[in-house]
Amino acid sequence: MVIIREMNIFAKKSWIIFVEFWLPFIIWALVIFSFSASPTVRTSEIHWQDFVIKKTVHLVEYFIFSFLLYRALVNSQIGKRNAILYTVIVAFFYGVTDEFHQSYTPGREPRLRDVMIDTAGSLLFVFFFYRIIPQSSKLIRLAEIFKLKSKKEL
Repeated sequence: MVIIREMNIFAKKSWIIFVEFWLPFIIWALVIFSFSASPTVRTSEIHWQDFVIKKTVHLVEYFIFSFLLYRALVNSQIGKRNAILYTVIVAFFYGVTDEFHQSYTPGREPRLRDVMIDTAGSLLFVFFFYRIIPQSSKLIRLAEIFKLKSKKEL
């Protein structure tokens, strides 16, 4: 009876971890996928402005992607160093598959440059997480709220 109760507690905890940490990551990955499935639209009539806006969106998309993935990994008992490594690797490969997916979308074409920008967005998260957050008490509290770290780890 005790074993069954412990199994139920473990299953409940696993479900909570999935909903709280993995589901937001999966939804965000689907948002990126849906953006790639849509034909491109001009954000500005001026070419360089259009370029800058679109590439900034790539950076922000993958910064958020990395934030959500890292958060899910750390809260699934993956060590911080491994979580960072896995986050960057997964972001890179998701960027590759995203560009491949775009090759089937009318008006879109895959670009190696976009994969590099996607990976840069992930690396920007790593920089922000390890260099910027520890220097600000407000950001440390924010990291605790988002369950990125505990006070002991900072």
